[in-house]
Amino acid sequence: MDVLVIGGNRYFGKRLIALLRESGHRVTLLNRGSSGAPEGIGHLVADRDDEAALESVLAGRSFDVVVDQVCYTPRQAEIALRVFGPRTGRYVMTSTVEVYGYEDSAAPLAEDVLDLDAVTVDTGLAWEDPEFREAHYGEGKRQAEAVFAAGPPFAWTSVRVAHVLGGADDFTGRLDHYVRRIRAGEPIAVPALNRPATYVYVEEIAAFLAWAVEADFTGPVNAHSHGPLTTADLCAEIEKRVGGRTVFQEVEVGEVSPFSFARSYGMDNSRATDLGYRFSHSSEWLARAVAETVGEVR
Repeated sequence: MDVLVIGGNRYFGKRLIALLRESGHRVTLLNRGSSGAPEGIGHLVADRDDEAALESVLAGRSFDVVVDQVCYTPRQAEIALRVFGPRTGRYVMTSTVEVYGYEDSAAPLAEDVLDLDAVTVDTGLAWEDPEFREAHYGEGKRQAEAVFAAGPPFAWTSVRVAHVLGGADDFTGRLDHYVRRIRAGEPIAVPALNRPATYVYVEEIAAFLAWAVEADFTGPVNAHSHGPLTTADLCAEIEKRVGGRTVFQEVEVGEVSPFSFARSYGMDNSRATDLGYRFSHSSEWLARAVAETVGEVR
């Protein structure tokens, strides 16, 4: 198949591209040109926010599948509908657990908890402002999904990705937050009620996205490993690798550590399982994921 990947030049995106190529697909990368494409991968340069530029660079091109790694706003989704509507048969949007930002349940959240038909889409917000977009990351993804779900001209799915762990190239700095404090014995801020969350290994989410490219299901799907993890689980594994001591400090208000949650971030991956995908259990990869990120693979 001819597959276009928008973004995807780092972290699990680059792993996805490698898997697609290994499977024999013809892969093209589209980005702004800040980084090149891997050897053997086609490369198109355009700003995905610039509709005219996209139309120009894609003139005469079509793809069996488009994987959109960097759709963050409803404006971007609307542009994608217009530009790729006549150019692809399947569209895979990489989404996030953060779309469940208004749902809170002790039970794992299934896809239909979020009614996309009821989501208000507001393209008039300051989506072009990077700070606004970052502060409203979950809402932007939520509205982007709603735009696609309203009646796309292609088969569409959104992959709601859990928190990703692993890889020496983890650029988020979230595990490093814990490493530095555990090494120094400094307090780690957590909410008084600190709930577990679902996670996925970096290699596994790349594999799931590659599987979704070849599948034919539509609509949202949750993607995460079995076995929710707590902040304490992560810190215990970090202690094994770097030494030090974990000191939790409960806070009622204010900023907490990156993987500490006062509300549920647990998803239900039953739909993916029913569709035929088999996720691993977090206990199978947690030690390796932490080791990779802190630079101590053994």
